[in-house]
Amino acid sequence: MAGESFAWNYDRSELIADGIVHGVGVVLALAGAVALVACAAVWSSGGVLAAVSVYGAGLVLALGISCAYNVWPVSAVKWRLRRFDHASIFVLIAATYTPFLQRGVDEPVLAFMLVAIWVAAIAGAALKFLLPGRFDRLAILLYLLMGWSGVLAAEPLASRLPAITMLLILAGGVLYSVGVVFHVWERLRFQNAIWHGFVVAAAATHYSAVLASIVAGGPNL
Repeated sequence: MAGESFAWNYDRSELIADGIVHGVGVVLALAGAVALVACAAVWSSGGVLAAVSVYGAGLVLALGISCAYNVWPVSAVKWRLRRFDHASIFVLIAATYTPFLQRGVDEPVLAFMLVAIWVAAIAGAALKFLLPGRFDRLAILLYLLMGWSGVLAAEPLASRLPAITMLLILAGGVLYSVGVVFHVWERLRFQNAIWHGFVVAAAATHYSAVLASIVAGGPNL
């Protein structure tokens, strides 16, 4: 397939390690999403529940697609899954922002950012489907820019979210960013498994941030 040919030179041990990391991530995401929605249903309003549901769906979708793509044998199907995998990263970023920005939908800056982050995610996902295998390095930059765009909303969010949530959001962003080093370090053995280990750790940190905001924040319309 034009534009979708790339090396996939991982040995058996590397594939097993990556499969284990993905398996753990998907199981934790499924269990965590159910628990989070149940928690929101008890502790929070309908708006928070909806935002948390979007986050949970995005988390499970992204990790599930990543697992399918990375464990699938090299074939035409794998290259198609690659499109979904790269597009789902944009969705995960926007979905992760949703439960935090929803807390400030009455604030113009936060409401605008919630809309903007989803517009950017849709545009990024479309790019991955329409031009697969192209601009991959640019896409990494876009992921990072979207992820760290939250700095612009830090001040208004700080007054609406508990301090522990803000710290966990920051820690998760740092983990994702450090993980990118291993994502592009293709000559390193177990590079893919290490990268995905950072992804799972960062996702777990942001999950903790969402949970902390629900428990500490209480109802929010």
